[in-house]
Amino acid sequence: MSKIVVALGGNALQKNGEASALAQQRIAKTTVNQLIPLIKDGHELIIVHGNGPQVGNIVLHEEAIDTPSVPTTPLHSCVAMTQGMIGFWLQKALLEELRRAKIKKHAVCIVTQVEVSPQDEAFRNPTKPIGPFYSQGEAQQIKAQKGYILKEDSGRGWRRVVPSPKPVDIIETEIVKQLVKLGDIVIAAGGGGVAIKRNKNGTYTGVNGVIDKDFAASLLAKEIGADILLTLTTVDNAMVNFGKPNQRALGRISIDEAEDYISDGQFGAGSMLPKIEAAIEFVKNTGGRSIITSLENARNAIEKDAGTIIQ
Repeated sequence: MSKIVVALGGNALQKNGEASALAQQRIAKTTVNQLIPLIKDGHELIIVHGNGPQVGNIVLHEEAIDTPSVPTTPLHSCVAMTQGMIGFWLQKALLEELRRAKIKKHAVCIVTQVEVSPQDEAFRNPTKPIGPFYSQGEAQQIKAQKGYILKEDSGRGWRRVVPSPKPVDIIETEIVKQLVKLGDIVIAAGGGGVAIKRNKNGTYTGVNGVIDKDFAASLLAKEIGADILLTLTTVDNAMVNFGKPNQRALGRISIDEAEDYISDGQFGAGSMLPKIEAAIEFVKNTGGRSIITSLENARNAIEKDAGTIIQ
Protein backbone atom coordinates (compact mmCIF):
# COMPACT_ATOMS: atom_id res chain seq x y z
CA MET A 1 0.00 0.00 0.00
CA SER A 2 1.11 3.58 -0.65
CA LYS A 3 1.60 6.77 1.30
CA ILE A 4 -0.35 9.35 -0.72
CA VAL A 5 -0.42 13.13 -0.40
CA VAL A 6 -3.78 14.26 -1.81
CA ALA A 7 -3.94 17.87 -3.04
CA LEU A 8 -7.51 19.22 -3.19
CA GLY A 9 -8.31 22.51 -4.91
CA GLY A 10 -10.13 25.24 -2.97
CA ASN A 11 -12.55 25.50 -5.88
CA ALA A 12 -13.43 21.83 -5.30
CA LEU A 13 -15.36 22.92 -2.20
CA GLN A 14 -17.54 25.36 -4.12
CA LYS A 15 -19.98 24.19 -6.80
CA ASN A 16 -22.26 26.31 -8.95
CA GLY A 17 -21.39 29.45 -7.03
CA GLU A 18 -22.63 28.05 -3.70
CA ALA A 19 -20.27 29.72 -1.24
CA SER A 20 -22.18 29.32 2.04
CA ALA A 21 -20.55 27.34 4.86
CA LEU A 22 -23.41 24.82 4.78
CA ALA A 23 -23.06 24.23 1.03
CA GLN A 24 -19.29 23.80 1.32
CA GLN A 25 -19.71 21.31 4.17
CA ARG A 26 -22.03 19.24 1.99
CA ILE A 27 -19.41 19.27 -0.77
CA ALA A 28 -16.71 18.36 1.76
CA LYS A 29 -18.70 15.24 2.62
CA THR A 30 -18.98 14.35 -1.09
CA THR A 31 -15.23 14.89 -1.43
CA VAL A 32 -14.46 12.64 1.52
CA ASN A 33 -16.73 9.90 0.12
CA GLN A 34 -14.44 9.72 -2.92
CA LEU A 35 -11.41 9.24 -0.66
CA ILE A 36 -12.86 6.56 1.64
CA PRO A 37 -12.25 3.73 -0.91
CA LEU A 38 -8.52 4.60 -0.90
CA ILE A 39 -8.49 4.39 2.89
CA LYS A 40 -10.36 1.06 2.76
CA ASP A 41 -7.70 -0.20 0.35
CA GLY A 42 -5.09 0.44 3.04
CA HIS A 43 -3.43 3.57 1.66
CA GLU A 44 -2.14 6.24 4.05
CA LEU A 45 -3.62 9.65 3.15
CA ILE A 46 -2.30 13.11 3.94
CA ILE A 47 -4.65 15.81 2.66
CA VAL A 48 -3.60 19.28 1.51
CA HIS A 49 -6.41 21.62 0.46
CA GLY A 50 -6.50 24.90 -1.43
CA ASN A 51 -8.27 28.02 -0.17
CA GLY A 52 -8.36 30.54 -3.03
CA PRO A 53 -12.10 31.28 -2.98
CA GLN A 54 -12.39 31.04 0.80
CA VAL A 55 -9.46 33.27 1.78
CA GLY A 56 -10.58 35.87 -0.75
CA ASN A 57 -14.06 35.90 0.80
CA ILE A 58 -12.65 36.22 4.32
CA VAL A 59 -10.54 39.19 3.20
CA LEU A 60 -13.67 40.82 1.75
CA HIS A 61 -15.48 40.32 5.07
CA GLU A 62 -12.53 41.76 6.97
CA GLU A 63 -12.38 44.85 4.78
CA ALA A 64 -16.13 45.41 5.04
CA ILE A 65 -15.94 45.87 8.83
CA ASP A 66 -12.55 47.61 9.07
CA THR A 67 -12.81 50.14 11.91
CA PRO A 68 -10.39 51.39 14.61
CA SER A 69 -12.05 49.07 17.13
CA VAL A 70 -12.30 46.10 14.72
CA PRO A 71 -9.21 46.38 12.48
CA THR A 72 -8.67 44.24 9.41
CA THR A 73 -6.86 40.93 9.97
CA PRO A 74 -3.64 40.50 7.91
CA LEU A 75 -3.75 38.17 4.91
CA HIS A 76 -1.46 35.59 6.53
CA SER A 77 -3.84 35.28 9.48
CA CYS A 78 -6.79 35.00 7.08
CA VAL A 79 -5.00 31.99 5.60
CA ALA A 80 -4.79 30.50 9.10
CA MET A 81 -8.55 31.06 9.46
CA THR A 82 -9.20 29.06 6.30
CA GLN A 83 -6.98 26.23 7.57
CA GLY A 84 -9.16 25.91 10.66
CA MET A 85 -12.42 26.36 8.78
CA ILE A 86 -11.84 24.02 5.83
CA GLY A 87 -9.86 21.62 8.02
CA PHE A 88 -12.85 21.37 10.36
CA TRP A 89 -15.21 20.66 7.45
CA LEU A 90 -12.97 17.89 6.11
CA GLN A 91 -12.15 16.50 9.56
CA LYS A 92 -15.83 16.33 10.53
CA ALA A 93 -16.78 14.66 7.25
CA LEU A 94 -13.94 12.15 7.62
CA LEU A 95 -14.97 11.32 11.20
CA GLU A 96 -18.55 10.64 10.11
CA GLU A 97 -17.67 8.60 7.04
CA LEU A 98 -14.93 6.59 8.78
CA ARG A 99 -17.41 5.61 11.48
CA ARG A 100 -20.03 4.75 8.89
CA ALA A 101 -17.50 2.54 7.10
CA LYS A 102 -16.40 1.04 10.45
CA ILE A 103 -12.79 2.11 9.86
CA LYS A 104 -10.91 2.67 13.11
CA LYS A 105 -8.90 5.74 12.22
CA HIS A 106 -8.76 9.33 13.41
CA ALA A 107 -8.64 12.46 11.27
CA VAL A 108 -6.69 15.46 12.53
CA CYS A 109 -6.11 18.95 11.13
CA ILE A 110 -2.85 20.79 11.78
CA VAL A 111 -2.55 24.56 11.42
CA THR A 112 0.67 24.54 9.41
CA GLN A 113 3.34 27.23 9.07
CA VAL A 114 5.46 27.31 5.93
CA GLU A 115 8.66 29.30 5.62
CA VAL A 116 9.17 31.43 2.51
CA SER A 117 11.97 33.69 1.32
CA PRO A 118 11.33 37.46 1.63
CA GLN A 119 13.34 37.84 -1.61
CA ASP A 120 10.94 35.63 -3.57
CA GLU A 121 10.09 37.17 -6.95
CA ALA A 122 6.40 36.55 -6.21
CA PHE A 123 6.25 39.61 -3.97
CA ARG A 124 7.04 41.78 -7.01
CA ASN A 125 4.77 39.84 -9.37
CA PRO A 126 1.51 38.69 -7.72
CA THR A 127 -0.09 35.73 -9.54
CA LYS A 128 -2.22 33.77 -7.03
CA PRO A 129 -5.98 34.17 -7.69
CA ILE A 130 -8.15 34.52 -4.59
CA GLY A 131 -11.80 35.30 -3.97
CA PRO A 132 -14.73 35.38 -6.37
CA PHE A 133 -14.77 35.77 -10.15
CA TYR A 134 -15.67 39.14 -11.65
CA SER A 135 -16.61 40.40 -15.09
CA GLN A 136 -14.05 42.63 -16.79
CA GLY A 137 -16.14 45.68 -15.97
CA GLU A 138 -16.40 44.74 -12.29
CA ALA A 139 -12.66 44.07 -12.18
CA GLN A 140 -11.87 47.52 -13.57
CA GLN A 141 -14.14 49.12 -10.98
CA ILE A 142 -12.56 47.20 -8.07
CA LYS A 143 -9.07 48.06 -9.29
CA ALA A 144 -9.99 51.75 -9.37
CA GLN A 145 -11.64 51.67 -5.94
CA LYS A 146 -9.22 49.48 -3.98
CA GLY A 147 -6.00 49.41 -5.97
CA TYR A 148 -6.06 45.62 -6.24
CA ILE A 149 -4.30 43.75 -9.01
CA LEU A 150 -6.81 41.63 -10.96
CA LYS A 151 -6.08 39.20 -13.76
CA GLU A 152 -8.13 37.05 -16.11
CA ASP A 153 -8.24 33.46 -14.82
CA SER A 154 -8.24 30.77 -17.54
CA GLY A 155 -11.34 32.04 -19.33
CA ARG A 156 -13.47 31.87 -16.16
CA GLY A 157 -13.48 35.57 -15.29
CA TRP A 158 -11.32 38.10 -13.47
CA ARG A 159 -9.96 37.59 -9.95
CA ARG A 160 -7.79 39.45 -7.47
CA VAL A 161 -4.22 38.14 -7.41
CA VAL A 162 -1.79 38.25 -4.47
CA PRO A 163 1.85 37.18 -3.98
CA SER A 164 2.38 33.41 -4.02
CA PRO A 165 5.93 32.69 -2.77
CA LYS A 166 7.40 29.21 -3.10
CA PRO A 167 7.53 27.13 0.09
CA VAL A 168 11.03 26.64 1.54
CA ASP A 169 10.34 24.59 4.68
CA ILE A 170 7.26 23.16 6.38
CA ILE A 171 7.62 23.73 10.10
CA GLU A 172 5.26 20.97 11.28
CA THR A 173 6.64 18.17 9.07
CA GLU A 174 7.81 16.00 12.00
CA ILE A 175 4.38 16.21 13.65
CA VAL A 176 2.77 15.07 10.39
CA LYS A 177 5.17 12.12 10.20
CA GLN A 178 4.35 11.05 13.76
CA LEU A 179 0.60 11.21 13.19
CA VAL A 180 0.85 9.22 9.96
CA LYS A 181 2.86 6.55 11.82
CA LEU A 182 -0.01 6.31 14.31
CA GLY A 183 -2.36 5.58 11.42
CA ASP A 184 -4.14 8.92 11.47
CA ILE A 185 -5.43 10.76 8.39
CA VAL A 186 -3.73 14.15 8.49
CA ILE A 187 -4.97 17.42 7.00
CA ALA A 188 -1.95 19.73 6.74
CA ALA A 189 -0.55 22.72 4.84
CA GLY A 190 -4.08 23.89 4.10
CA GLY A 191 -4.15 26.78 1.66
CA GLY A 192 -0.45 26.13 1.10
CA GLY A 193 0.25 26.83 4.78
CA VAL A 194 0.56 30.13 6.63
CA ALA A 195 3.47 31.98 5.01
CA ILE A 196 6.16 33.02 7.50
CA LYS A 197 9.71 34.33 7.29
CA ARG A 198 12.60 33.54 9.63
CA ASN A 199 14.12 36.51 11.43
CA LYS A 200 17.82 36.85 12.34
CA ASN A 201 17.05 36.23 16.01
CA GLY A 202 15.33 32.91 15.24
CA THR A 203 11.77 34.18 15.54
CA TYR A 204 9.19 34.08 12.75
CA THR A 205 6.92 36.73 11.26
CA GLY A 206 3.78 36.19 9.19
CA VAL A 207 4.05 37.21 5.55
CA ASN A 208 1.17 38.50 3.46
CA GLY A 209 0.90 36.01 0.62
CA VAL A 210 -0.91 32.81 -0.30
CA ILE A 211 1.36 29.85 -1.04
CA ASP A 212 0.14 27.66 -3.87
CA LYS A 213 -1.19 24.47 -2.31
CA ASP A 214 0.27 22.39 -5.15
CA PHE A 215 3.84 23.41 -4.32
CA ALA A 216 3.19 23.00 -0.59
CA ALA A 217 1.78 19.52 -1.25
CA SER A 218 4.81 18.63 -3.37
CA LEU A 219 7.22 19.76 -0.64
CA LEU A 220 5.27 18.00 2.10
CA ALA A 221 5.13 14.80 0.03
CA LYS A 222 8.91 14.95 -0.36
CA GLU A 223 9.57 15.68 3.32
CA ILE A 224 7.38 12.86 4.67
CA GLY A 225 8.55 10.28 2.11
CA ALA A 226 5.28 9.89 0.20
CA ASP A 227 5.06 7.44 -2.70
CA ILE A 228 2.45 9.36 -4.70
CA LEU A 229 1.38 12.99 -5.11
CA LEU A 230 -2.28 12.85 -6.15
CA THR A 231 -3.62 16.20 -7.34
CA LEU A 232 -7.41 16.24 -7.61
CA THR A 233 -9.03 18.91 -9.74
CA THR A 234 -12.11 19.38 -11.93
CA VAL A 235 -10.89 17.44 -14.99
CA ASP A 236 -9.87 13.81 -15.56
CA ASN A 237 -6.64 14.75 -17.35
CA ALA A 238 -4.38 17.68 -18.07
CA MET A 239 -4.87 18.86 -21.66
CA VAL A 240 -2.72 20.23 -24.43
CA ASN A 241 -4.20 22.61 -27.01
CA PHE A 242 -6.97 23.22 -24.49
CA GLY A 243 -10.18 24.56 -26.03
CA LYS A 244 -8.98 24.00 -29.60
CA PRO A 245 -10.19 21.44 -32.16
CA ASN A 246 -6.99 19.43 -31.63
CA GLN A 247 -7.34 19.37 -27.83
CA ARG A 248 -5.80 16.21 -26.40
CA ALA A 249 -5.83 14.59 -22.96
CA LEU A 250 -2.46 13.63 -21.52
CA GLY A 251 -2.01 10.13 -20.10
CA ARG A 252 1.37 8.88 -18.91
CA ILE A 253 4.14 11.35 -19.75
CA SER A 254 7.79 11.78 -18.85
CA ILE A 255 9.33 14.73 -17.03
CA ASP A 256 10.94 15.86 -20.30
CA GLU A 257 7.60 15.78 -22.11
CA ALA A 258 5.92 17.74 -19.32
CA GLU A 259 8.65 20.37 -19.38
CA ASP A 260 8.36 20.67 -23.18
CA TYR A 261 4.62 21.32 -22.83
CA ILE A 262 5.36 24.02 -20.25
CA SER A 263 7.85 25.64 -22.63
CA ASP A 264 5.14 25.61 -25.31
CA GLY A 265 2.79 27.53 -22.99
CA GLN A 266 0.26 24.69 -22.89
CA PHE A 267 -0.95 25.21 -19.31
CA GLY A 268 -2.83 28.12 -17.71
CA ALA A 269 -0.76 30.07 -15.17
CA GLY A 270 -3.57 30.25 -12.62
CA SER A 271 -4.87 26.73 -13.06
CA MET A 272 -3.01 23.74 -14.52
CA LEU A 273 0.54 25.14 -14.71
CA PRO A 274 1.33 25.03 -10.95
CA LYS A 275 -0.09 21.51 -10.76
CA ILE A 276 2.22 20.29 -13.53
CA GLU A 277 5.23 22.16 -12.11
CA ALA A 278 4.61 20.78 -8.61
CA ALA A 279 4.16 17.27 -10.02
CA ILE A 280 7.49 17.51 -11.86
CA GLU A 281 9.20 18.84 -8.73
CA PHE A 282 7.98 15.89 -6.65
CA VAL A 283 9.06 13.28 -9.20
CA LYS A 284 12.49 14.88 -9.66
CA ASN A 285 13.09 15.06 -5.92
CA THR A 286 11.84 11.60 -4.98
CA GLY A 287 11.52 9.31 -8.00
CA GLY A 288 7.88 8.85 -6.97
CA ARG A 289 4.73 9.14 -9.04
CA SER A 290 2.58 12.24 -9.62
CA ILE A 291 -1.00 11.96 -10.82
CA ILE A 292 -3.37 14.74 -11.87
CA THR A 293 -7.03 13.80 -12.26
CA SER A 294 -10.56 14.52 -11.07
CA LEU A 295 -11.88 13.76 -7.61
CA GLU A 296 -14.30 11.20 -9.08
CA ASN A 297 -11.37 9.44 -10.75
CA ALA A 298 -9.21 9.22 -7.62
CA ARG A 299 -9.41 5.47 -7.05
CA ASN A 300 -9.02 4.64 -10.74
CA ALA A 301 -5.95 6.88 -10.81
CA ILE A 302 -4.29 4.81 -8.08
CA GLU A 303 -5.52 1.35 -9.06
CA LYS A 304 -5.79 1.61 -12.87
CA ASP A 305 -3.31 4.34 -13.87
CA ALA A 306 -6.06 6.75 -14.94
CA GLY A 307 -5.45 10.50 -15.24
CA THR A 308 -2.27 12.31 -16.21
CA ILE A 309 0.72 10.47 -14.76
CA ILE A 310 4.21 11.96 -14.56
CA GLN A 311 6.93 9.49 -13.61
